Amino acid sequence: MFDIGFWELLVIGVMALLILGPERLPGAMRSTINTIRSVRNTATGFKQEVEHQLRVHELHENLKKAEQQGLKDLSPELEQSVDELKKAAESVQEPYKKQ
Repeated sequence: MFDIGFWELLVIGVMALLILGPERLPGAMRSTINTIRSVRNTATGFKQEVEHQLRVHELHENLKKAEQQGLKDLSPELEQSVDELKKAAESVQEPYKKQ
C-alpha cells in the first residue's frame, strides 16, 4: 500500500518519540491503530455490501430473463438463479407457515 522502508519508519518513530514523549507515545500508537482498524472494517463492510447488492442485481436480471423465456428451456445459469430465488423465498416463508 505505502512504499515506506525501514529507515523512513525509524525516522517517523524517532520524531514521534521526540514530539510526544515516552509517556504519550503508547497511547497515540493505540489510538492510531484503532483508527486504522475501524477504517479497514468500514471499508470491508462497504465492500461486502456492494458485492451482496451486485449478486442480488445479477439474480434479479437472471429472473427477468427466465420470466421472458417462460421458465422453460433455461440455461444452467438461469436455472441455478431461479432455484436460489425459490429457496430464498421458501426460507422467508418458513417462519410464517401454520403448524
